[in-house]
Amino acid sequence: MTKPILPLPLRPLPRLIFATRWLQLPLYLGLTVAQVVYVAQFIKELIPLASWEHFKDLDEHEIMLAVLGLIDVVMISNLLVMVIVGGYETFVSRLGLEGHPDQPEWLSHVNSGLLKVKLAMAIVGISSIHLLRTFIEASKLGRGEEGVLLPTPEGIKWQAILHVIFVLSALGIAFMDRLSSAPAPHAARPDHD
Repeated sequence: MTKPILPLPLRPLPRLIFATRWLQLPLYLGLTVAQVVYVAQFIKELIPLASWEHFKDLDEHEIMLAVLGLIDVVMISNLLVMVIVGGYETFVSRLGLEGHPDQPEWLSHVNSGLLKVKLAMAIVGISSIHLLRTFIEASKLGRGEEGVLLPTPEGIKWQAILHVIFVLSALGIAFMDRLSSAPAPHAARPDHD
């Protein structure tokens, strides 16, 4: 019977440095508060849409914009969950969810590279929703009521350029993660005669 391998005790300085990871805890708790704010924002945007008095005056275009607003809030909220759960699990401490029926599938193999790729893809998704909303609102160019900000051709151009930059950045991050996680090529073994 083999004895279990016990971890070596850390010296004081490494122990202190390792303990500094707990300084991130207030950051993740703050993001949890931001998650609550986004839930409140979702409810704030949903109530007028679900209200018959408001709903009966909306046309299809306005309903589509309202739904895209809700989707945007959900996607940002999902981004927060990925950062809070994945970041805490990766950089602070294990959550101990192994075997829990609600454990996210991606959490079992999360690392900083995968987390960066997931975050980049979430940002591309959020940017896509914003760009879609802008394109839908572009039909109103120059016809806005006083005080209502509408997209300008210059604004649409820059938003599209930024979206392409986000997409290229996400692809670059995914490519670099793939390169860094690829198995190292084995050194060629000399042939023995």
